[in-house]
Amino acid sequence: MTDYTTLLADIRRWGAELGFQQVAVADCDLSHAEPRLAEWLARGWHGDMDYMARHGVKRSRPAELVPGTLRVIAVRLNYTPPAARDSWAVIHDGAQAFISRYATGRDYHKVLRNRLQQLAERIQGVVGEYRYRVFTDSAPVMEVALAEKAGLGWRGKHTLLLNREGGSAFFLGEIYTDLPLPVDQPQTEHCGTCMRCIDVCPTRAIVAPYQLEARRCISYLTIELKGAIPEALRPLIGNRVYGCDDCQLVCPWNRYAEISAEPDFAVRNGLDDVTLVELFTWDAATFAARLAGSAIHRIGHERWLRNIAVGLGNAPTSPAVIAALRARGDDPSPLVREHVTWALTRHGAGMNVSS
Repeated sequence: MTDYTTLLADIRRWGAELGFQQVAVADCDLSHAEPRLAEWLARGWHGDMDYMARHGVKRSRPAELVPGTLRVIAVRLNYTPPAARDSWAVIHDGAQAFISRYATGRDYHKVLRNRLQQLAERIQGVVGEYRYRVFTDSAPVMEVALAEKAGLGWRGKHTLLLNREGGSAFFLGEIYTDLPLPVDQPQTEHCGTCMRCIDVCPTRAIVAPYQLEARRCISYLTIELKGAIPEALRPLIGNRVYGCDDCQLVCPWNRYAEISAEPDFAVRNGLDDVTLVELFTWDAATFAARLAGSAIHRIGHERWLRNIAVGLGNAPTSPAVIAALRARGDDPSPLVREHVTWALTRHGAGMNVSS
């Protein structure tokens, strides 16, 4: 007969050997989080992210998504890349392109999913066949709610998970399982009266503590939104061309965020310190070649150019910026042309661009 307390201790040890900073266990009761999710969806704050509503209550009821699930093994893995240029230095240099630090290396989906699969198979080697399924931000899973319940941290006012030892600079992953493992206890909340994440948000997407209107969030606008970025929000985006880290950068708890030891998360292609003009010269083949295996690759070349055009529209006016924009004035994509036209107008250098 399996001793599940001993098994959990082994799982934590195996998880540490695989590089996870923490491994914890939650039960499947997310009844406290389900009403908040329903309200958020009812407000339409998920925007074009139809997948957030597509699976109904399966997102908040793990046993309905994966029948037989009794427990969720939750893990976290640090991602801050070593030797990356200071984020604020890049954000405050309008000629540079800022890319959220989680995306400057290899696609975390692949790294984390592989590690979780190894952990699940290690468990199977001890207990024999059992029911499980691994998840990494790729299915209807309430990752933060589950991680919070498992005691990996608490939900910050920016809606991300915070941890006293790791801030918020980590990825989350889960293994849904039918093993009746002992559950861990949630942590207490430690944000206090701090409002820095709300005050710093460039587009005021954090409308109140613990409430994020994704349609205004720069991460949503540059990654999830498929169409044109609303004109009123474009100037607020600045030079952030893929994601936004501002709410994390000002968080006092991220003073404790640790540099990742994972080689896969090291910066690739100089994405921590590159100009908007340089990135705008990448054709589709260059984009595909340099960003293969990157989380950025999934938005595609067209949206990549859309985002950079907005950044160039907000950049200090220079001959190089104007020339780069004009070079794409006849881009085959109407979406790109629209944002190029807007950017040129911002510099008082409009041109006739075909529609």
